[in-house]
Amino acid sequence: MLRKTCRGLFALLLLVLEWTRPGLPSPLRPICDLRVLNHFIQEARDAEVAMKSCREGCDLTEAASVPQTTVNFEDWEKKNAMEQAQEVQTGLWLLQQALSLLRTSMTNSELNSHIDSVIRNLQSITAVLRSLNFQEYTPPASAVGLEGTWRVSTAAELLQVHLNFLRGKVRLLLLDAQACQQEAS
Repeated sequence: MLRKTCRGLFALLLLVLEWTRPGLPSPLRPICDLRVLNHFIQEARDAEVAMKSCREGCDLTEAASVPQTTVNFEDWEKKNAMEQAQEVQTGLWLLQQALSLLRTSMTNSELNSHIDSVIRNLQSITAVLRSLNFQEYTPPASAVGLEGTWRVSTAAELLQVHLNFLRGKVRLLLLDAQACQQEAS
């Protein structure tokens, strides 16, 4: 019995050591497969469609700062990966703040699950960025004065910005992420 347990522990140790051996590529990260991001985008679309059908109890109580979603490709390509990641992480933080505001101000219980799902997806994307070795993001004390932002006053606008941000800057960052490029080769 003890011999079998020792063999099992030894086999487990070998597996762990083999998996963590330096110089080997890490296992495929799911976000490098853009189907995961596409799933998040589809859930963002679903939330946007559900919000458009809402008639009452589903709006922001105050305007919220959100990231600009337009991408000037020339400027984007001039930025290094860390600058791009910082811009995306700031945008994700702004969207989380705005969606949390929407969640607390919304009285339509049917839409709560959509908003909760969208917030969880943003947290997942943030975790993925950390796993891709981008520098840890430290959010500012306030969104006031941040570059590259604008304000939305309706839930529909907020969800449109969220969808466009995922389809634009988040997708661009993940497509060019060095860790994903290494796994593709």
